[in-house]
Amino acid sequence: MANQSLPIEPMFAALGDPTRLSVVERLGRGPASVSDLAGNYAMALPSFLKHLKQLEASGLIRTEKQGRVRTCTLEPLALTAVDRWIAERRRDASARLDRLGAYLDRQET
Repeated sequence: MANQSLPIEPMFAALGDPTRLSVVERLGRGPASVSDLAGNYAMALPSFLKHLKQLEASGLIRTEKQGRVRTCTLEPLALTAVDRWIAERRRDASARLDRLGAYLDRQET
């Protein structure tokens, strides 16, 4: 496996939950306060905070507190690591399919 600058396993685990995935999608439009984010979900704030903690621990988001407001921001470098991993898998799969196609072409002749 290629050397990654950021561990991607926790990122995929975090993105595997629909709530956390939608938080990441929302933060793609820009930073938001915890209260603004939490208002979109029918769950208690402590439960929502667990989702944010997992996203933060995975490196997908960062939070910053100013006064009484905690703001969440998407970490683009983390998404770049996920994108790079997916691109590598796509290249590998495409190369295998190309080899299979070439093999099948040789079999027809």
